[in-house]
Amino acid sequence: MRALDLQKEAFSEKEKRNIEILGILRRQGPISRSDISQEMGINVVSISNYIDDFIKCNLVYEKELDVSEGGRRPVLLDLNPRAGYAIGVGLNLMNMVGLLVDLKGNIITKTQIARPQASVKEVSECLLEIVREILRRSKGYVENIKGIGVGIAGLINKKDGSIHWPQKMDHYYTYASVDLPLRGLMEKEFNLPTLIENDATSACFGEHWLDLKQNYKNVLYMFSGVGCGMIINGELYRGSQGYAGEVSVYNYKEQDQFSCETAKPCFIKRWDLDLGIIQEVKKILLKDSVKQEEFLRITGASMEHLDLKNIFNASRLKNPAALSALETAACRLGIKIAFLVNLLNPEVVVIGGGFEESGDEFLNTVKKTVNEWAFRESTANLKIVYSQLRENAVAMGAASLVLEKVFAQL
Repeated sequence: MRALDLQKEAFSEKEKRNIEILGILRRQGPISRSDISQEMGINVVSISNYIDDFIKCNLVYEKELDVSEGGRRPVLLDLNPRAGYAIGVGLNLMNMVGLLVDLKGNIITKTQIARPQASVKEVSECLLEIVREILRRSKGYVENIKGIGVGIAGLINKKDGSIHWPQKMDHYYTYASVDLPLRGLMEKEFNLPTLIENDATSACFGEHWLDLKQNYKNVLYMFSGVGCGMIINGELYRGSQGYAGEVSVYNYKEQDQFSCETAKPCFIKRWDLDLGIIQEVKKILLKDSVKQEEFLRITGASMEHLDLKNIFNASRLKNPAALSALETAACRLGIKIAFLVNLLNPEVVVIGGGFEESGDEFLNTVKKTVNEWAFRESTANLKIVYSQLRENAVAMGAASLVLEKVFAQL
């Protein structure tokens, strides 16, 4: 198999056919040539030509014979999961996850660390260190690792792999560029082709490629409330320059005037990654010393080191402050999703980025709010679900984008 070109954006017709056939094998194998032919509506001779090339590349192998209904029994085909591996790294709401996965998306090894502080330098160094750790744990696989995928917040420059990173200064946001192009830095150290992708886009692709059982063609993946990944007509949508999916506008000069409360029309305002939940809980607790004492007692937290994990744990214990803050955040998120549902009319909205840990009440409030605010016609068959890949979604999606290139470029 030739070296991967991870920067190639558009696929040729042959490459699309490679991806489709190998995708069927990944999801449904072992399967016969004739069954693949039927599913794709392409004659079996054409399918066989592709399969022969895959077998030569050791990407597909023939297995035991299927049961015959008369005549010669058809040979079954399956994807060889050990034909290649990919590293995926994802930055989440509460942690950073690194994975080594095989061609079927099985996790070979996993490592994770707490989410680093929001400085560009610290995040970049943690990304490098987590890849180093994955490689240290993967001695027997190194020669067959095809590339590295990284899912990270911010606006990704597809030409050089640099990142415009949202960084908060006081109560204002500014966008900082990584001093060195992250892709070049990683390729130089690890000598592996590297793909940098937005976190929400990565997670959306991973969920669609690996976990959504139905053949959905139109999917939104909400990464917190500040970004979304989009599958439109079965294709990952990135926009003209790769910056699509930011669901807010921001002008620091107007920040103080652009105030926002639930259901007010400024819901296109930029939000903090946690939807303002930590700030809301602190506001509740500072007003009531009894509530504060109770919350800190059941969570073991302090006001200085309050985090989402504490709040999610408190909500499971039915703590009023946690439940109130999460309900407010769920309403906010629901209104933003309702706007996107009216705009894009998806079949399914996946909520992830860490909020899948917030519990059923949060999801039910989001659903209720979407139904109240979106057009009834747009929500009639809409599904709103938590990410099934959970904290692995961004890393798995980034690795899967690398594997897609493996499937295409034979």
